[in-house]
Amino acid sequence: MQVLVLYYSRGGNTRKLAEAVAQGVQTVPSAKAVLRTTEEVTKEDLLDSAGIIAGSPVYFGVMAADLKRVFDEHVGIRKKMENKVGAAFTTSGDPTGGKETTMMSILQCLLIYGMIIVGDPLSATGHYGVACTGPPDESALENGRKLGQRVAELCLKLSS
Repeated sequence: MQVLVLYYSRGGNTRKLAEAVAQGVQTVPSAKAVLRTTEEVTKEDLLDSAGIIAGSPVYFGVMAADLKRVFDEHVGIRKKMENKVGAAFTTSGDPTGGKETTMMSILQCLLIYGMIIVGDPLSATGHYGVACTGPPDESALENGRKLGQRVAELCLKLSS
């Protein structure tokens, strides 16, 4: 069972958090994390995945245009994405820089794709997803791993 960790990162902070999310997916037996940038992702990556965890830096309080481009370009497969698990993560340069609104912009796209949306687990922050300011510290990386694990576990439960 495959979980796609899809992200855009210009400075590297979102990439680091994406890698931690993918590590969390890999902790679940029979789960495989597929880590893709917005430039690398294919339609097959989306279709073959039981879940998608999408991440972006905060750009004016919403996701980066390149992540939005992926959702826009693949809208034709929207009905095939129904009932897959979706989640979000983000990084920002400022403590009040719009992390929650950015995650909501990602989750909105996943909802429109018909996906089942989850936040990060209560053992992390229990909110919209995982977020950090600046480079992810160990706490943010651990929360990212917990999010990846949660999504993979839910994908397995839904497939059984």
